[in-house]
Amino acid sequence: MVIGSMTSAMNCIVIYDITSTRIRNKVAELCMDYGLNRIQYSAFAGRLLRAHQQELIRRAADKLGKHAGRIYLYCVGEREWSQRLEHVVVGQSATDGAPPQPDRDECRPCSSSPT
Repeated sequence: MVIGSMTSAMNCIVIYDITSTRIRNKVAELCMDYGLNRIQYSAFAGRLLRAHQQELIRRAADKLGKHAGRIYLYCVGEREWSQRLEHVVVGQSATDGAPPQPDRDECRPCSSSPT
């Protein structure tokens, strides 16, 4: 039995692929209720105790019910988390059909905490 993993918060990434917009929004709200930060439309990151990880995935699964979808929760160790990278393009969205016009385009190490 590993006592440390039961009592200390770990970096977690929650990602999901849910076809129902209503259910997808409920799972997003649930992730935010647990203090996770949205990093993509269907991806959240933050620190959670093991008990909260289990509770979150159970509650998300309850919301999914019989609807099509998948929900994953990955734990990431401190060392791996500190080595993560991000690529950021800040600028106009390409939703109007035009290519994005980046104000800034860079790939860099992440220095911020997930919470």
